[in-house]
Amino acid sequence: MDYTFFASLEKEFALPEKGILSRVLHKDDKVNVTLFGFAPGEELSAHSAPTPAVLYFLEGQADLQLGTDKVDAQTGSFVYMPPMLSHGIFAKTGLRMLLIQMKDQL
Repeated sequence: MDYTFFASLEKEFALPEKGILSRVLHKDDKVNVTLFGFAPGEELSAHSAPTPAVLYFLEGQADLQLGTDKVDAQTGSFVYMPPMLSHGIFAKTGLRMLLIQMKDQL
């Protein structure tokens, strides 16, 4: 059986001093899992995606736009986003976040 194992996502890469880093942890025909690291003050402007997705915040604090709502995300925050929901992220601190995109299997 094929599987992907990481003993510690926090150790997969250091938070960047500038910019946004991403690393694909697993990708197949059903799911895409990406680890993101944001330097403080970095922003991913509002956008949408055609697949449902989950965000899980591993470290840090962020302002998160979900449609017309704005929420505070922090270590341990979880978000499920349906397809085409506009969303954006502003890192208030160094931020480590897991993105899980689920692909339609019809």
